[in-house]
Amino acid sequence: MAIENKPEEEFDTVFNLNDSLELSAHSERDCGKARIFKIIVIGDSNVGKTCLTYRFCGGTFLKNPEATIGVDFRERTVVLDGETIKLQIWDTAGQERFRKSMVEHYYRSVHAVIFVYDVTNLPSFESIPEWIEECSKHSVGPLVPRIIVGNKCDLREHRQVPASAAHCLADSYNFPLFETSAKDPAEKEHVDAIFLTLAYRLKSHKPLRLKQLSESSVRELRSQREQETTFCQC
Repeated sequence: MAIENKPEEEFDTVFNLNDSLELSAHSERDCGKARIFKIIVIGDSNVGKTCLTYRFCGGTFLKNPEATIGVDFRERTVVLDGETIKLQIWDTAGQERFRKSMVEHYYRSVHAVIFVYDVTNLPSFESIPEWIEECSKHSVGPLVPRIIVGNKCDLREHRQVPASAAHCLADSYNFPLFETSAKDPAEKEHVDAIFLTLAYRLKSHKPLRLKQLSESSVRELRSQREQETTFCQC
């Protein structure tokens, strides 16, 4: 059975000017007035990150998924209170050798983070603090929304992570906790709720919508910077 724990304090998020420029420019080209939010999903290998994102974006369970190499990317467009929102879901490989090569690109322009562990795999749960620390080390602001998700809760007889322990960890970081199953069709709405919870929080904080700079504007800005550097007396 799925459980959900939400701290009383609501999410907040911050947007960097460069992040807004990058995402909004892409939004102008691809989806009109839709706003785009980047959500990253991180955790150890084989905890079901790909299956969770596939369940949300594709509506079905991905049987026999191949191990993610580098970054897997999916997106889903939703309409919330009459506004079109595009969620870009980035799923990364849990293996250390793949993470190092793309970690900076992965964490750039992040609007929300989902940490995933496998309720039948205690080490994957014990790794969550390390993932939280890695996230903070790569300039993801402390106010960017974060959620902890325990996957594979349909495997009740194989559970290794007590729900009480998961609650304690989530409470220690003041993060919401969800337990669900990407495999169980009955959990589809609950999987949707995980991502839509973030979408509603992000929707309430509007990033700057900046038009993409033209090539001539870019050249002009570069010229100005070069002149400033040339005449700088410091």
